[in-house]
Formats: sequence, C-alpha cells, structure tokens
Amino acid sequence: MTPEQAIQEATKGTLRPVYLVVGEERYLADKVVHALRDATMLGGIAGFNEDKFTAGEASVDAILSAAKQVPMMAKRRFVLGRGLERWEKKGESDDDEGGRGASEGKRGAKELGPLDALAEYAKAPASTTVLVLSATKLHAQRKLVTAAKKEDFLVHCEPVSRKALPTVVRQMAKERGHDISPDVADHLAEIAGPELGYVADAMERLSLFVGEGKPITEDAVVTMVMKVRPSSVWDLVDALTRRRLDKALAVLADVVDTKDGGLPLLGLIASNVRKMVKMDAALRAGSSVNEAAARAGLPPFKAQETAQTLKSLPRGMLVSWVRLLAEADRALKGSKRSPQAVLETMVIAMCR
Repeated sequence: MTPEQAIQEATKGTLRPVYLVVGEERYLADKVVHALRDATMLGGIAGFNEDKFTAGEASVDAILSAAKQVPMMAKRRFVLGRGLERWEKKGESDDDEGGRGASEGKRGAKELGPLDALAEYAKAPASTTVLVLSATKLHAQRKLVTAAKKEDFLVHCEPVSRKALPTVVRQMAKERGHDISPDVADHLAEIAGPELGYVADAMERLSLFVGEGKPITEDAVVTMVMKVRPSSVWDLVDALTRRRLDKALAVLADVVDTKDGGLPLLGLIASNVRKMVKMDAALRAGSSVNEAAARAGLPPFKAQETAQTLKSLPRGMLVSWVRLLAEADRALKGSKRSPQAVLETMVIAMCR
C-alpha cells in the first residue's frame, strides 16, 4: 500500500495488527509511523502501552514479547521495531542485547533468525497490538517481505520522482492552508528537493513567513529559501546561448550565493539546460513546438522562445554544456576553489 493509504487507515481507525514500512524516503516513513502511533494511542495511556526498539540494540524476542503483552486500560498497544535492515546484514539475532525477552531469546531467534521470527509472528499476530516494523531496505525474497505483500501490510516509502515533486509541494501547501502556483511549486521542488524532509522544512518556513491563509509566492521563496528567481536563471541561460559573456557574468554575480556552496544555483542552471536538451530531442523526433515544450517541462510562454534559441545553437553545444556542468559539479564538491570562481570558469567556457 502507499503511505497515503496507510495514513488514511490510521485516520479512520481501521488499523491492521502488523505494518511493514520499507523505503528510503524517511519523511514519508516517519509520517506513516507517527500516524499509526497516534491512531493506536487514541483514548489510551501512551506510557503504559507503547514500546520502541531498534534492531541490533534489542533482540527480536524483546519485540515479540512486547507485541504479545495485553494492553493496560486501552484497546491496543503500539510496538515499533525500526532499523530491521541491520538484521538482514548480520543474518543473526542480537540475543545478548535488548532487555525484556533477551533471556528467552535463545530459542525463537536462533532457530529462525530475527526477520523470519517476525514473519512467523505476522501469521497469527496479537489482535490488541499494532506492530510497526520499519526498514530502509529489505531483500524482496525475505519471508517477512513476501508475507507483507501477500497480506497487504507492506507500506512502500520510496523517493518521489522529480516529475511528481511539484504536485507533492502543492499538496503540502494545501495542507497548511496556502495556494501556490504550479511555476512556484516547480521552482521550490528544484531548489529544495529531492528529499521530502528538506521540502517540508522549507514549506514550514514559508507558511510561517506568509501568514495564515496567504498564498506562497515567488517573492516568499526567494526571501526564505533561496535568493535566485527563475527569471534570473533564464536571463543567465539566455546570455549563455547568445554567448554574451559580459551579461552572463553580471547575472551570475547578482545571483550567486557563496554561503550555500554554489550547488543550488548550479542545480537550477542544470535543470534549465536539461529541459532544453529534452525539448531539442522532442523537436528532432517530430513533435510540435508546444508538444516538445510540454514534454521538456517548460512553461507554455517559453515554448517559442526556447525553440528559436535551440535553432541558433551550434551543433554539439548542449552536449558540451552538459559536460561543463558535470565538471563544475565535481569542482564544487571536491575543489578548494571558491564557488564563485568555479561557476565563473564554467560560464566563461559555456560562452566560448
């Protein structure tokens, strides 16, 4: 199931006895776990009915022992076992650690291994416990994973694609009571993504900045997240395509922020160049100007202008630009040169 489906179940109170939350997008995984925990604890006393364990610091039998306990003055208990990927790497349990249940752990865990022991529990789980198991990644052939797929308690929390990220940004804004235009959402996705944790943090700051019920504007993003406007980046790219070195360096000097290491600005330039490459490929494949722009992710008002720009570029220039962007990326991450010097060198080379 998706994270949204799991959260919807939590909202409705239709909780399953076991959930396996797997994926590298920690923001989504944490959101699911928190929703399941809050729904389980509703009307109960959390201190008496909640246990959290980390694989490797606690034994699998400690987790199972907690899951089998009867809730106290509540309908359900909440038990969280996180970091299960640690057990997959070892293939053995840590029976000598884990407090409760450790003295009994030499039976089930050693016979089955911790992940298989959890799979066995999932066949007949305690009806009064919500056991949430969390891992960044588990092998698809593990008994626990195959059982979770078959019984539909596997929650996938994978990274959101760049294409889908603006929609997620708009949903985050809507949840906080704000409107945000598609263009501003795309800009925020580009500079704050791809990890949703950073996007959510930026959205929280923007929400506080604009005030309750107010729209999140480009000015707000420029003020609170990054000072570069999309129009400034297009001005820079336009100067590059015309090989106007003086204009390109002037725009660069105006927007570069050495405090952030230069990578966010490089990312914005690279994003625009990638869109040009995609549009060029679509045009060569026979698409119309508007269709090619849409496939490349360009706004409609940029379609004709970008098409004319692509016609004016010498053959092979976009390929050369992609190489120069990659070189600048490596230099910003590993060179002792200042970010401004690296970006200026790149701009000079792109204008040749």
